[in-house]
Amino acid sequence: MKRMHLHVSVPDLAQSIQFYGTLFGARPSVVKDDYAKWMLEDPRVNFAISQRGVRSGVDHIGIQVESADELGALAARLKVAGAQTFDQESTTCCYARSDKSWVTDPAGVHWETFYTFGEAVTYGEDPAEAAMTAAETACCGSAPKTAAAACC
Repeated sequence: MKRMHLHVSVPDLAQSIQFYGTLFGARPSVVKDDYAKWMLEDPRVNFAISQRGVRSGVDHIGIQVESADELGALAARLKVAGAQTFDQESTTCCYARSDKSWVTDPAGVHWETFYTFGEAVTYGEDPAEAAMTAAETACCGSAPKTAAAACC
């Protein structure tokens, strides 16, 4: 079963943890100095917040799968649809070990499809995320198609 993923960049982590904890009626399942995550069942969503984004707001959207085979099938559908994807194997990001496939939709929204297979003790440096951030910073929030294609 797939799970929707939303990652929001926030200016004040403590204030946002309090707000979303009240909204969801649940405490986060993961809390770090720069990151928090709720693994909710109703709605079925992996909702994460961090202070790592270029600006506040939706950082990216994604779909979390439960197996490497599911990730392969989903990434293949993106490629058949004509989307330029950026695949990563065994990457560390958001305090987790994952395989990923990134894509930018026609409206410029970054999508992450991923299979998580372990925890990590550091946030990690995700090359796709770093490339997207660099492109957005250099272009005042609007990555050119060449930069978007190179990173996702």
